[in-house]
Amino acid sequence: MEYVMIKRILINGAGSAGARHFEIARDLFPNAQIAILTNRQILDSNLGYKLHFTNVEEAIQFQPNIAILAGAASTRIEIGLALAKSGVHLLVEKPISVSTKNVENLIEICAEKKLILAIGYNLRFYESLIYFRDQLNLGVIGKPLLVKCEVGQFLLSWRESADYHHSVSAQRKLGGGVLFELSHEIDYLAWIFGKIEWVRATIMQQSSLEIDVEDSAFLTLGIENKKNPNLVANLAMDFIRHDIQRNCIVIGESGTLKWDGIKQQVSILKQGESSWTNLITTTHSSNASYLAEWKDFLECLETKKSPMATGIDGLKSLEVIAAALESAPTGKQIEIQPNSFKEDY
Repeated sequence: MEYVMIKRILINGAGSAGARHFEIARDLFPNAQIAILTNRQILDSNLGYKLHFTNVEEAIQFQPNIAILAGAASTRIEIGLALAKSGVHLLVEKPISVSTKNVENLIEICAEKKLILAIGYNLRFYESLIYFRDQLNLGVIGKPLLVKCEVGQFLLSWRESADYHHSVSAQRKLGGGVLFELSHEIDYLAWIFGKIEWVRATIMQQSSLEIDVEDSAFLTLGIENKKNPNLVANLAMDFIRHDIQRNCIVIGESGTLKWDGIKQQVSILKQGESSWTNLITTTHSSNASYLAEWKDFLECLETKKSPMATGIDGLKSLEVIAAALESAPTGKQIEIQPNSFKEDY
């Protein structure tokens, strides 16, 4: 499709996420001016950066049509508010922030100014996960009874191209830790199964990694599911395992459905059978999901439809994380209080 006329693009962040978005922007809009907003004084010239701002005031003078916020999560709301007040459409990497503070304010400003506010939960664009969701909605295993979800990778192997000590993942002030860095799982569980109503959590820093954040989190989530209003999901997240895992298993009344996010595969074990049947294996890559995320964002600019992941979705994930942090010291079940927005706000 032909996209809206984009002449100026702002990318906030010069790390790996910012570089990925820069490359996509350059490919989609070869004639646009693309500027980088980062407090880094020196940028990698090999990446082709030409315009460089070190503060948001300078970036606003650039008058970008759209902005991609891929810097530290702790900076996204402040920068996002400044840009939104200036009429800039926003694609914000996940998580939208490190707390719920001022997130509602950003959502309200974007709504008032009729700006698109999309959140970068790119797993929603994985073809295998979409298929997994569709199969569950079709009822291939009947009523869901239990969800088991797992994600993990050793931090050193994940961040092997740089000193992990300086990575966002390792630093609380930047929004590190498994709860924020791996919040994709929290988002897609709500996207697939329904509203998360309560949380019980155990959170630990148990490895010898030199980090000031949790490296492991174990969450029990109560979900208001259409087929099972008392559905429970168990979610394990970590930076310590040496076998990379990203999977979701749903036990239903008539079988079990499994999504493997590493192999991009969906399998089923039907009641009475002894072996799994592969339903689909896709070749859809992580990079393809980011491109699909961009195309969804641009389609929103054209048609004014809602993004695949909205600002409210980003807020909901933060509410779950806040409840998990509150629960962790005692293991107490924390009810998630409803925010002030309607689903279609």
